[in-house]
Amino acid sequence: MPRKPAPRSKSRSRPKSSRDKVHAYRARMRKQGLRPVQFWLPDVRSPEFAAEAHKHSLAVANSPNESEDQAFIDSITDPDALYERTRN
Repeated sequence: MPRKPAPRSKSRSRPKSSRDKVHAYRARMRKQGLRPVQFWLPDVRSPEFAAEAHKHSLAVANSPNESEDQAFIDSITDPDALYERTRN
């Protein structure tokens, strides 16, 4: 007598595809009031980026306004000075 196949349980169901997982994840995030945003940024690991950054740093270092430029950069990157500016 032929055997009947065992009933399929939910635990043995097919795993979700990557597409289904991404869709569910994005739906959960949208439900939280978020939306996806994609940014294209320079690759700071590339030799071209390093060369361009070096070129810019030399231009700033050799500028007649170098000390004022550096003072400005220091003032906006100093957390204590930033705190003082926002407090007043």
